[in-house]
Amino acid sequence: MAKLVFGMNMSLDGYVDYDKFAPDPALFRYFIEQTRNTAGSIYGPRLYELMRYWDGDAWDQADPAMDHAGSKAALRDFAEAWRAMPKWVVSTSLKAVGPNATLISEDIENAIRTLKAERDGEIEVGGPKLAAGLAKLGLIDEYHVFLHPVVLGSGQPFFAGVTPKLRLVGSERIGEGVEKLTYVAGKEVGDG
Repeated sequence: MAKLVFGMNMSLDGYVDYDKFAPDPALFRYFIEQTRNTAGSIYGPRLYELMRYWDGDAWDQADPAMDHAGSKAALRDFAEAWRAMPKWVVSTSLKAVGPNATLISEDIENAIRTLKAERDGEIEVGGPKLAAGLAKLGLIDEYHVFLHPVVLGSGQPFFAGVTPKLRLVGSERIGEGVEKLTYVAGKEVGDG
């Protein structure tokens, strides 16, 4: 059975914003390896449309000196890993999705439960709104907070409308300024 993991970059004040801060080369390399090793990703429509950038070749035109990834090779590695990874897109507004992606537009709870039952490994959940909906259904197993030393003051909250019971099970420093915090959902401290 697969484990659903919601993980995103988060500011010190609890927000995610796809445009305000980006991973440094060490964190980008970490995300490449994570993407290579995941069983797939579930996206909401907004984040999926943003990530579809990697289906094309525009990343290959980027100036490596201006890029957070640090090199063309890193960009290529991420694009290849992202393209190879199975993706499921939860949306009632999208009518089609790109290569290696499946659209889920009806009976979302049953579709995700079936996906968890039929797969092994970790399946990433992308986007706070989608994660909140899945958390309300009891489907998120773990949270990975990539905490950046940035204060945004506004944006989309990491925990969008949910207050899950969490237990810290790990922390790891990645690069110069990011701390990855790993929480198991459904248990408070002391619940065993």
